[in-house]
Amino acid sequence: MKYISHEDGTLAFSETDKPVLKSHEVLVKVSAIGVNRADCMQRQGKYPAPAGDSPILGLECAGTVVELGSEVDKSWLHKRIFSLCAGGAYSEYVAIDAKQLMALPDELTMVEGAAISEVYLTAFGALFELGKLQQGLTALIHAGASGVGGAAIQMAKSAGATVVITAGSDEKCQHAKALGADHAINYKTTDFVKYMQANELSANVIVDPVSGSYLNKNAAIAAMDCQIIMLAFLDGRFAEVDFAALLRKRISFHASTLRNRSIEFKRQLRDDLVARFYNDIATRKYDFNVYKTLPWSDASEAHAILERNENAGKVVLLVE
Repeated sequence: MKYISHEDGTLAFSETDKPVLKSHEVLVKVSAIGVNRADCMQRQGKYPAPAGDSPILGLECAGTVVELGSEVDKSWLHKRIFSLCAGGAYSEYVAIDAKQLMALPDELTMVEGAAISEVYLTAFGALFELGKLQQGLTALIHAGASGVGGAAIQMAKSAGATVVITAGSDEKCQHAKALGADHAINYKTTDFVKYMQANELSANVIVDPVSGSYLNKNAAIAAMDCQIIMLAFLDGRFAEVDFAALLRKRISFHASTLRNRSIEFKRQLRDDLVARFYNDIATRKYDFNVYKTLPWSDASEAHAILERNENAGKVVLLVE
């Protein structure tokens, strides 16, 4: 089996055996791979796979089920699917927990399927499971032109929320508005705190992969009982915090990652997303926000696009 190795931070094709299935798993022949910043970090040695997960890169894919574990419903055989992966997606074949699979509708391409799982599950968990976003509330989404940002915009609008985003260029702001954002702020030219105050906006839910200096800024425009969900720390690991501001508004702060969650958590998250939004996905209500598709032999360029912060949306690798 061919896969992409990442020794010394360099991506190259290597050979290994096909995965040996556990009773609850299926073997998927991979057609397309969603590329994530976590992949870049793992390649750099900064985000090792949790114990028991595949050391091969790749947290989401789309493909076809070609083999079943002994406990798996036989109806999955030969089905087109998209799914989270516990690593291993940068390969010809990957073993996946059958209870995390989602059937890929005929109307969706493999490339689109590969662009959904990680970002939609992350955004859904942040906005609705942790953030408790409801109709009539306001969501502030930082990095609104990212894959997670694009998914968050569209699901938040489906729920009847007002959506404010920040992004790093006018082009990315226009991209976010095309996906449904009500307000798009170029943080390089406009202070989002001043913008929101001038427009009498306050955030009930804030999805933040930036952190660092943004924490106090978020508190400044947070509504009472605001939920702040930190997904990453692109602005740095450390910051001074005005705890009085957090207390004054009864702000709840959640630090959330998906990769190191238990298999039970991921199964439940998948079920909750399917119950609420799968029909919207299947009927193409959403733009799946694919920025660029590359052959998997160009995986290094895919990582470079993310590291340059070039992309507005998802980068997907197509397996040849």
